[in-house]
Amino acid sequence: MADANSLSAQEVVKKADFDKPSTVSSDKIFGDGKEKVAVHEGNVKITQGTLEIKADRLKVSAALGKDKEIFEATGNPASYTQQLADGTMVVAKANNIRYDKATKTISLKGNAELYQNAFSIKTDSIVYDILKEQWQAQKNTDSQKQVVTVFDGAALKKTKEAIEK
Repeated sequence: MADANSLSAQEVVKKADFDKPSTVSSDKIFGDGKEKVAVHEGNVKITQGTLEIKADRLKVSAALGKDKEIFEATGNPASYTQQLADGTMVVAKANNIRYDKATKTISLKGNAELYQNAFSIKTDSIVYDILKEQWQAQKNTDSQKQVVTVFDGAALKKTKEAIEK
């Protein structure tokens, strides 16, 4: 029998990604050891377990310390994918993706899209809490676009297509 401090199977699967090292590959990199900043450019790819971010440019700030790095990815668009504990995928795209390793949140800005299970969201900005699988989406104050959410079985197909792009 499990005690109150043991993790459920889903929590173990989720936690497994974050116990793995973060790896960044790119065509070139500039680093500043004093400022604890690195800038990667060209075919940038970040992986941590099943978490993957692809971008044209990435700035990594490590000034806050180990496991508190901030990854700021830009692209046309940049993309984020991750397999969830239940085996499904979450896919996101935006002009700017910020991954806060300490809080396990992804912030999407500029043409933000999020696909998960049988729904999709499109708007100006979305904040996604990876561990809680919760999101908050909103339009910019000066934007005419509203938050658009689509619920249908075709969204699952779109999620798979988005992964392949």
